[in-house]
Amino acid sequence: MSELPPLVDAAWLQEHLADEDLLVGDVRGPNAHQRGHLPGSIPLVLGSPPPLATRETVQGFAVEVQRRLGRHGVTGEERLVLYDRGDCVGAAASAQAALAAGHPHVSVLAGGVAAWRGELELGPAELQKTKVELEPRLDAVPTWEELRDRLGDESLTIVDVRSEDEYTGRGGYPCDPRQGHIPGARLLEVERLFAGPGRPHEAWGIRELTGLPEGEE
Repeated sequence: MSELPPLVDAAWLQEHLADEDLLVGDVRGPNAHQRGHLPGSIPLVLGSPPPLATRETVQGFAVEVQRRLGRHGVTGEERLVLYDRGDCVGAAASAQAALAAGHPHVSVLAGGVAAWRGELELGPAELQKTKVELEPRLDAVPTWEELRDRLGDESLTIVDVRSEDEYTGRGGYPCDPRQGHIPGARLLEVERLFAGPGRPHEAWGIRELTGLPEGEE
């Protein structure tokens, strides 16, 4: 199996679309998938980890994602590329879900369906259920308990991607249970993580923005 980068662009996908071990998943939902999807892709809605997740809830979530993968014929042996409408938010959350379920080869398509310049296919996809034998990777979803216990860990960098008002507590959402930020967190508004619409910076760019050296989390 050839290497799968954590982020691929449309040109890469076009080149590898016919690879036998490549599976493309559309996380937008079955209705959007029927109206137009990348050739050969399947609808694959995996959800995202619940807020205030504990280790137990992450465990339950990972098992549920394994079931969803199996219902869509995903075994974990393939290279899985996920795409959304274009902002990468939905695809990134689904990629994290797949990683938590134990899938070892997951990537996100930069720019999503909006970046695809080829023809789109219409109609439903044929799905074949399969048995999934994966070992959940609970470290793919950090919990508040883990964060609490590691606040003094100098090898850990916490990045707050909200707005400055939310970070300072001056203008958070009224529904937020608490205002302000986690002690020691660095402010880096989410827009700065992208080189353009739906195009996250490469890893070196993120490290440069956060001041995160190689080897740190």
